Amino acid sequence: MIDLRLLRDDPDRVAAALARRGLGPDDLDRLRHLDERRRALISEVDAARAEQKAASKRIGQAGPEERQGLIDAASELKAKVAALEDELAAAEQEHARVAATIPNLPDPDAPDGEEGEGVVLRTFGTKPTFGFTPRDHVELLEAADAVDLQRAAKVSGARFAYLKGEGALLEFALVRYAIDIAMEHGHTPVIPPVLVREAAMYGTGFLPTDAQQIFTTRDDEFHLIGTSEVSLAAMHMDEVLDPDDLPLRYAGYSPCFRREAGAHGKDTRGILRVHQFEKVELFSFTHPDASREEHERILAIEEEVFSGLDIHAQVVDIPVGDLGASAARKFDLEAWLPGQDAYREITSCSNTTDYQARRLKARMRVVGGDNVLVHTLNGTALAVQRAIIALVEQHQRADGTVTVPDKLQPYLGREILFAR
Repeated sequence: MIDLRLLRDDPDRVAAALARRGLGPDDLDRLRHLDERRRALISEVDAARAEQKAASKRIGQAGPEERQGLIDAASELKAKVAALEDELAAAEQEHARVAATIPNLPDPDAPDGEEGEGVVLRTFGTKPTFGFTPRDHVELLEAADAVDLQRAAKVSGARFAYLKGEGALLEFALVRYAIDIAMEHGHTPVIPPVLVREAAMYGTGFLPTDAQQIFTTRDDEFHLIGTSEVSLAAMHMDEVLDPDDLPLRYAGYSPCFRREAGAHGKDTRGILRVHQFEKVELFSFTHPDASREEHERILAIEEEVFSGLDIHAQVVDIPVGDLGASAARKFDLEAWLPGQDAYREITSCSNTTDYQARRLKARMRVVGGDNVLVHTLNGTALAVQRAIIALVEQHQRADGTVTVPDKLQPYLGREILFAR
C-alpha cells in the first residue's frame, strides 16, 4: 500500500511515478476523493460523539422539567452517531479496497518499458558450445528416468511432474547448496508454513491483485503460497522491531503453488512452468536507508549461486511496466537454455520498500520519535525446477550424460549424472 500522506502532500509526484506503471489519473483521483471523504467522516463522527457525550452530561444535571426534552435530543444524537458510524465504516471499506489496488511507486532508476523490454546489465559464466545438437531438459531427464511427466499428468493433470532417482537427488543437492551459500551471507534457514490466512496474502500484496494465481482451500480459510516470501514477510506482521536487530535475514525453503492463470499454451513442455515447484527464497527486513544496498546484496548472492553452478546467465533490470504490484525495482537472472536457444528467467529479486510493511504493520522502533515502517526485500536464491533445466541443458554431453559442476559434487556425490 502506498503512503497516503505522500499522496496528500505531493499528489503530482505520486501521479507522475505511477503513470510510468500505466496508472491513469482517474485511479488516484478516486483514491484521493475517498481519503478526503473518509477523513471528513472521522471528524464528523468525533464531533457527533462529543456532542452526544455532552448531551448525556446535561441530562444528569437537568431538572425534571428539562429532562425529557434532553433525553429526546440525546436519542436523536445517538441515531445520528450510529448513522455516521455506518457511513464511515462503508467509506473505510471502499477506501481500503481501492488503496489495495494501487501498486508501489517505482524506483526512479528502474527503466521504463513493458514485459520483454528489460535492460541487460551484465552477463556471467561462459556460454557453452556444442559439437552436437543439444537436447532440451525433457529429453535429457526422461532418457535417464529422472522425470515422469505422463504419470504426473495421469495423477494431477497438466503442469505437474514426478522427479525421480537422480532427478530427486539433484533437487536435494541444489537446495542444500543454495541454503549453505545463504547461511554464509547471514540468512537464517526457515521451513515456513505453506498454508496461510488471507491477512498474509493481503499483507504481501498478492491479494487482491493476484487472486487468479492463488490456490485456495475449499473448506478452510487458507491459501497455498506461491512463494515463501508470503510466510517470511508475515512472520513479523503487527510487530515493532528493535533497530539493533536489523537487518533480519531469512532463507525459506518450501513447495510453492501457482495456478499459472493466463499461461494457457505457454511453456507447456517439461518443468519450466508448473503448478507445484520448490524454492529457496531469500527475505530481508531492513532499515529504510539500507534497502537499496540490501537489494544489490541479495542480487549478488543469486549470482554467486548460479556462478558456482557454472551457469551462463544475464542480469536484467526489469522495466516498470513488468513489475509486480509490490515491487519498486526488480532484477532477474536469465539463463541461456540451449533447448530453447533463448534466455529465460531462472530467478529474481525485488525491493518492495515500505509497501508490504505498511500492510503488514511491520515497524521499527525509533527512540524519541514515531515508529517507522521497515523495508522488505525478497529474492529467489534457487528455484529448483528452473535450476535443474539450466544445469542439465548447459552441462549436457553428446551421450546424454551431464557434467556435475565442481561446487555441486560434494552435495551430489558424483561427477557425472545420468551415466548408464
